[in-house]
Amino acid sequence: MKLMRVGRPGQEKPAILDADGKIRDLSAHVKDIGGEAISPEGLKTIAGLDLSSLPVLTNERIGACVSGTGKFICIGLNFSDHAAETGAKVPSEPVIFMKATSAIVGPDDNVVIPRGSEKTDWEVELGVVIGKTAKYVSEADALDYVAGYCVSHDVSERAFQSERQGQWTKGKSCDTFGPIGPWLVTKDEIADPQNLGMWLKVNGEMMQNGSSKTMVYGVAHVVSYLSQFMSLHPGDVISTGTPPGVGLGMKPQRFLKAGDVVELGIEGLGTQKQTFVADI
Repeated sequence: MKLMRVGRPGQEKPAILDADGKIRDLSAHVKDIGGEAISPEGLKTIAGLDLSSLPVLTNERIGACVSGTGKFICIGLNFSDHAAETGAKVPSEPVIFMKATSAIVGPDDNVVIPRGSEKTDWEVELGVVIGKTAKYVSEADALDYVAGYCVSHDVSERAFQSERQGQWTKGKSCDTFGPIGPWLVTKDEIADPQNLGMWLKVNGEMMQNGSSKTMVYGVAHVVSYLSQFMSLHPGDVISTGTPPGVGLGMKPQRFLKAGDVVELGIEGLGTQKQTFVADI
């Protein structure tokens, strides 16, 4: 299933994309796409609905694909070829950092370049959405706790991230730096999360063209690993790292400016398109 949320910011309705590409309103059956709705039982209920009987929604903004996200967790340097382009060593364990949930926006919303930004950068990433509480889970069982997957754009301000002291959070958490969606694609539709093509373009020019198969630590390992340190709850999002082709790794380096248009997508998970604008 392809679950989504549509409507004005803060007023999104839960919805589902049917086989004909029509957006169907789920609000009579679930409160939102999050919490109980994305639990195994909730997903089973949605799967049993007659979609043809649901109202069609048209000309609606697409919002972030999941609501109630308590934690937005990111894995750094998780693609060997991306680590190489940035001059970093492949980590011996997953690198964990947090992205503020206030950064979350819809997949086609404008992204605001923050005041004082010098090095706003792009990163297409595979997002993992948790469907039931996970604590001390094994790698073998880890995918049982996943509701599905989405496209995640881990927008980053590199000067804030690496040149302003402290950890990476300040360069990752600016408002609008976390577009997710357009859909939460349930895991039954993704045969292998470790074999998905990933791409990103800036102003029509291909910058990233990779695959989740070059992840150092796969989805199951990451979910299990994180659950050793913190409970993962329904609606939590894990952004699992980016393939090579980011602006930081280019010679000369290249960063985003107001007016730039970024398009990105992951095989089977849909696409995003954002215009970058100045914060005034």
